[in-house]
Amino acid sequence: MAVVPTTAVLNRASALVIEFRNVGKTYKSLLGNSVKAVEEFSLQVVEGEILGIAGPNGAGKTTIIAMMLGYLRPTKGTVEINGLPARTYIERNGIGYLSELIAINPKWRADTALVRYATLAGISDAEIPSRVNEVIEKLGLAEHRDKKVKALSKGNLQRLGLAQALLRDDQIVVLDEPTHGLDPVWTQRFRGIVEEMRRADRTILIASHNLDELQRLADRVAIIDHGRLQRVVSTGYEQNAPTATRFRVTLAGGFDQIRESFPLAESAGKGEYDVTVRSIQELNTALADLISRGALVASVVPERSVLEQQFREAVGESQ
Repeated sequence: MAVVPTTAVLNRASALVIEFRNVGKTYKSLLGNSVKAVEEFSLQVVEGEILGIAGPNGAGKTTIIAMMLGYLRPTKGTVEINGLPARTYIERNGIGYLSELIAINPKWRADTALVRYATLAGISDAEIPSRVNEVIEKLGLAEHRDKKVKALSKGNLQRLGLAQALLRDDQIVVLDEPTHGLDPVWTQRFRGIVEEMRRADRTILIASHNLDELQRLADRVAIIDHGRLQRVVSTGYEQNAPTATRFRVTLAGGFDQIRESFPLAESAGKGEYDVTVRSIQELNTALADLISRGALVASVVPERSVLEQQFREAVGESQ
């Protein structure tokens, strides 16, 4: 996994879609006090990319998304989408958006809510029934479509929110904490939905506290803390990339061979050993040696994902 410089310019042939250029946002209270929510934030997102946004509470993620959606104006710098001011682009083209807090009229029925959102999104009357039925099917809401919103469980309400975000075939989709409230089954299905949405002309932003989800879904993850972009991490592993985490190797046999291949292996009990390596290549070389000695390797699991390690380092929690 590679760390991209915090200027966060992605060097690839795909067209630039979203650009934050030296963006800052300062809030002022009625008493005249100033609070800097975002400072010197620069980031480029290209067509076809799934970008994750991660950071602790209060890091500035919500403000950054609000500026990209045109809800807030930057105090300094610019936010552009396809070369237009963010608000102008969204007013002209729209965007798929799931907010962190879903607020839907509790008296509406689920399908009625989707029809009304589809109307607001500018979907033609002729297309609305098919689009509503499609997202209801995709999000497994068929048995809940006649229920009032107030009768939906937290997980079903979250799925309804996802459904409205997918009503239009938008080229840009922003999902803020999309798996919040979902059970394990629907968390898994959500991953499939995102992969289905991936295409060369669509850009997806996912803000989440769930680093495992971002590791699985995103191409890159922007780590934010104290209103600043700390680093941008590629979620793809590279052969010789430094690896800061330990791995737990579980053996089903050949236990006496572990320290021949991993001299500093630490026993964790029941055939499990913690090993430290400097790269993925070194890990594989040692594993190949271990297997050649007759050991049976049952599993190899990182102590923590590289994204998690990078996150902890970026926000000052490295151990």
